[in-house]
Amino acid sequence: MSEAKLGSRFTFPGTPLTVHRMGYGAMQLAGPGVFGPPKDPDEAVAVLREAIESGVDHIDTSDFYGPHVTNQIIKRALHPYPENLVIVTKLGAVRGDDASWRPAHSKEALIAGVHDNLRNLGLDALDVVNLRVGGLAEPIEGPIADKVEVLADLQRQGLIRHVGLSNVTPGQLAEAQAITKIVCIQNLYNLANRRDDAFIDDLALLGIPYVPFFPLGGFTPLQSSTLSDVAARLGATPMQVALAWLLHRSPNILLIPGTSSRGHLRENLAAADLKLPADVLADLDSIGAKS
Repeated sequence: MSEAKLGSRFTFPGTPLTVHRMGYGAMQLAGPGVFGPPKDPDEAVAVLREAIESGVDHIDTSDFYGPHVTNQIIKRALHPYPENLVIVTKLGAVRGDDASWRPAHSKEALIAGVHDNLRNLGLDALDVVNLRVGGLAEPIEGPIADKVEVLADLQRQGLIRHVGLSNVTPGQLAEAQAITKIVCIQNLYNLANRRDDAFIDDLALLGIPYVPFFPLGGFTPLQSSTLSDVAARLGATPMQVALAWLLHRSPNILLIPGTSSRGHLRENLAAADLKLPADVLADLDSIGAKS
């Protein structure tokens, strides 16, 4: 796949990390409910290898996917890693034996999470670590300085190179920036959920990338007659159109669509080359206005 098909390149602020705007999210490499091993580990390995062969240079993961499973598959598939590969992981949760998601924001939990990621990825230092706070999908206002201080200390120790935030508000970003440079924000955002419109625009002015999680709607894919009609007119899938709209929405948006299928991987990557005429963009923008 050509570089053009993976979007323009973007540099994380104040870092040497430069990536294509279309990356890959590894969450779906784990079993059902992001818990346990995948049904076909060999296919999971094949998906990762094809992503890299196609030019993907930005993988988003976490050691609480599985738990541990996704990072172990990444290591099996790609270690030793290509020099240009940026691996972004996140902290802030653990999984219960019943597959529940439990907050893990204590100093001890954050330190353990960093070491789990290092061990299971086979790395000496993590490129970017996102601190995940807030609720299941939406941010919750409240102080986060104590948590960011833990990551800043690990950064000074050389275990973390750069710090990002996930599921946060603009106020929490400002609080964190007073402690250490924040190089990316990862929040819920897609065609139908436009709550962060102003936040995205502000981040673009600062040169900070915004990485939408659930860019295709989450565990329940986006369902919209408008989206389906547009996709039919363009000869694309609805999910390709939804991804292409995100790339068009703002130049600081980076994408991490995930899949456990090589066929779906190819579809997702091809979305970076999909052109959206002005009338199509108007139709797609109306989805957010109706939601």
